[in-house]
Amino acid sequence: MRKPFSKEKTKVPLKRKSPGRPIKKLNNNLLNKNQLIELYKQMLLIRRFEEKAGQLYGMGTIAGFCHLYIGQEAVVVGMQSVCEPGDSVITSYRDHGHMLACGMDPKGVMAELTGREGGYSKGKGGSMHMFSREKNFYGGHGIVGAQVPIGVGLAFSHRYKEDGFVCMTYLGDGAVNQGQVYESFNMSALWKLPVVFIIENNKYGMGTSVTRASAGRSLAERGKAYGIPGTEVDGMNVLSVRQAGKEALDYTRKGKGPYILEMKTYRYRGHSMSDPAKYRTRSEVDAVRKQKDSIESLKEILQENNIKDDHLKDIDGKIKLIVSEASEFAEQSSLPDKEELMTDIYL
Repeated sequence: MRKPFSKEKTKVPLKRKSPGRPIKKLNNNLLNKNQLIELYKQMLLIRRFEEKAGQLYGMGTIAGFCHLYIGQEAVVVGMQSVCEPGDSVITSYRDHGHMLACGMDPKGVMAELTGREGGYSKGKGGSMHMFSREKNFYGGHGIVGAQVPIGVGLAFSHRYKEDGFVCMTYLGDGAVNQGQVYESFNMSALWKLPVVFIIENNKYGMGTSVTRASAGRSLAERGKAYGIPGTEVDGMNVLSVRQAGKEALDYTRKGKGPYILEMKTYRYRGHSMSDPAKYRTRSEVDAVRKQKDSIESLKEILQENNIKDDHLKDIDGKIKLIVSEASEFAEQSSLPDKEELMTDIYL
């Protein structure tokens, strides 16, 4: 996992001019230019990687399930920028962005997507089942909500070892209604486990709007019965995510128990690559892209702080090269040998 951003004396005020994407000044979230650029690079890497994955899926190079993270990049990038080395991460099937934000090699991720032996799960896991103990990333889980109790188990491990680390457990708005989620809330609160539940509310659980599927005003309040505090966060604003994430992680790391963050975000593509997304209008998606896109918002901040367009284009070019090299590596990597079929399997 990457080291957290260093604290430096030179700060850049987060002033905004565009009325289209208002971002208020965050007093304890001021960053220098290099830190802002690093956030931009991380989000742009996820965006370009996922765009390429979509292309490869359309060409038949990637098979099976494939859930893209396009639009939600600010959530995981913001959270990873304020975590500590040793904090663990677990998420659902929309996981490529989380892998990249944790520092996993794009080549290994793309190779796994294409089912090649150079992938993180040796080509046997595909899109939804990649792991990296080195990066403290524990999946990638295909069953809705199944990662949540495992995340509580990871948090129990942190407490048992007294290592001071936290498990960041990601789930979607659709998974929030699963019974195992509430069992996890109860156990984590009862034992004051170091876990932050990050609900990525992208407004649609598969094809059903969250307003039709979830009763109550706020998903952040779902832990209220267990005494778990919760906060709603603008998940399209990486700076807001950083601030809320730091507060939640600090709270949990002090031994006060679990915390819930509801990230109000949005996915631009369908639930998966096989989803035509006819349950929402094109104008709805375009409006979010135009007014709330996290990458464009941060790009404007960089421009206002004298980061030249040529520099931003150079960053984009270098990231596209990284993604292109990952794609070439995947396509040139061999398929797993048949002898590999039964390895790492419990019989």
